[in-house]
Amino acid sequence: MLGVKPVSMRTSSVDEFAAVLDGSYFGNKFNALQAYAYVKYAETMWTLSMARKYPKLKFIVVSPGNTKGTQAPDSLPPAMRFMLKYVMMPVVFPLMGGMVHKLEVGAKRFVDAISDERYKSGVFYASKEGKLSGDMVDQSTFFTDLKNTSFQDNANDAIHHFID
Repeated sequence: MLGVKPVSMRTSSVDEFAAVLDGSYFGNKFNALQAYAYVKYAETMWTLSMARKYPKLKFIVVSPGNTKGTQAPDSLPPAMRFMLKYVMMPVVFPLMGGMVHKLEVGAKRFVDAISDERYKSGVFYASKEGKLSGDMVDQSTFFTDLKNTSFQDNANDAIHHFID
């Protein structure tokens, strides 16, 4: 919805995750938003791996959703920043429905995930498919790679290449 292609790794191997994390995966076609999506995917898979390794702790991934009132657009190129801050967020997204919410709603998602027993460890929660706001759902219901424990462990191993 924001012009970022869905993450689609060829193998989700340890080496592929490591290439994402060191930046070599992107070669000369580096796009900051796309790189953010891939790094976020690696972090999500690592978190899901940790949830299995430490079942007595709550490991949960939550997207705040498309939250207006943050400084996130400030790092974008000027034209994109202008469009997002002054056209898309205040006018277009509200007209589309389910596409934007206030900062308080985005923050409440984190609080709810921590304190509400409905939200289980080892799950990535975000808006429904095709939405950027609204109720949070388990993302693995439509992005099934999130359930792949081998991919999760590969992300964990790749991260440990950099911290061990």
